[in-house]
Amino acid sequence: MSDKSALLSGLRVIESSLLGPGFIATFFADLGADVIKVEPPSGDYIRQMTWPIVEGVSLLHLHTHRGKKSVCLNLKTKEGIELYKELVKEADVVVEAMRPGSLAKLGLGYAELKKVNPKVVFCTISGYGATGPYKDLPSHGIAYDTWSGIVQPMEDDQGFKRIPPMLPNVGINVGPMLGAVAVLAGVIKARETGEGCEMELAQSDASAYMDWYRIETERAYRRPESEVTGNPSDNYERRPAGLAGMWGGVRYQIYECKDGHVLFMASEQAFWKNFCEGTGRTDLFEKWPGSKYADHARNNLELQAELKKVFMTKTVTEWLAFANEHNTTIAVCNDHASLGDDPQFQDRMGFLPIDAVGCEQLPLPVFVNGQKLPVPTKAPEVGQNTDEVLTNVLHKSPAEIAKLREAGVFGDAKK
Repeated sequence: MSDKSALLSGLRVIESSLLGPGFIATFFADLGADVIKVEPPSGDYIRQMTWPIVEGVSLLHLHTHRGKKSVCLNLKTKEGIELYKELVKEADVVVEAMRPGSLAKLGLGYAELKKVNPKVVFCTISGYGATGPYKDLPSHGIAYDTWSGIVQPMEDDQGFKRIPPMLPNVGINVGPMLGAVAVLAGVIKARETGEGCEMELAQSDASAYMDWYRIETERAYRRPESEVTGNPSDNYERRPAGLAGMWGGVRYQIYECKDGHVLFMASEQAFWKNFCEGTGRTDLFEKWPGSKYADHARNNLELQAELKKVFMTKTVTEWLAFANEHNTTIAVCNDHASLGDDPQFQDRMGFLPIDAVGCEQLPLPVFVNGQKLPVPTKAPEVGQNTDEVLTNVLHKSPAEIAKLREAGVFGDAKK
């Protein structure tokens, strides 16, 4: 697709962000929107956060702000405030990806900006949201998953509590994703009615929302067993919520094979029968036929020992081929290091090229008319696109830009 044919071509987003929540506008940038990140002269210190640091710049910045432009404005100056409003006048969306009310303190909240542009969709995304007893707490990404219960503490050999080594980082990623969906809904409505809206969301709320199955299960179990039971395949016994209830599973479990691990998922009787027939172990099906649906042969250690031996007879690749041939449920178990070498990953996703975005990054996995999305531009330096945006978007002359620079509106950032 060319730029003009991109799905979000013609959508302009003004982003005021600090650290990870700016990811909300990355979805728009990947889909072809014009995303302008407005930064103070000091810039967003996301460029130095976490690891790895790639040629002096953090991977967090390279991924989060790819495809965007950076404009440097000193919003403590009258001229900086007016330029921000001019940008908003030409935009569809304003993203406040920081503490709620940060822009309002500068006179750039929704109440003021809708006077400039009645159709603007103003979205605030923060850690704990704009209301509630935690709204003013400073926080980082893991906090939202400990809050929602997704991440639980572990204990090391010395008895110290630790953050688990494998974290899903749900809130910090899913919050922006949900926000992007909501913002686009707001834009559609604004284009239909001429009226924008103000919305806000919290990454903590998003973390809880995405773990709905466990949370809602625990609430359901508060009701009497006469009303809420387990599955018939478990004789109606209540299993622990979510994946905790999978611990004793046998026909839905991870098994070691010759060169790695696979996930076996024959919880439906038909898949289990196909597996047994394909491996020549119809005796296992005859002895333990199981129920039609949702039967994991939980705690059947005798069957588990037999399956352990069966799975050690093939490699991962051989088991995947077996699953295709015999219509049964087997999946590969990758880790973060091996995923990039997986043939399914290489065929569907692959990595964005280093020379384009600064390091190997995952693309937004969306195909349009059978084609992958265009490669985004590299995440910008502070103020890298200031002159470009002021010239092409606000139609400022070189003399006007020079005057603004002399007045200190751009600080000392690179232009």
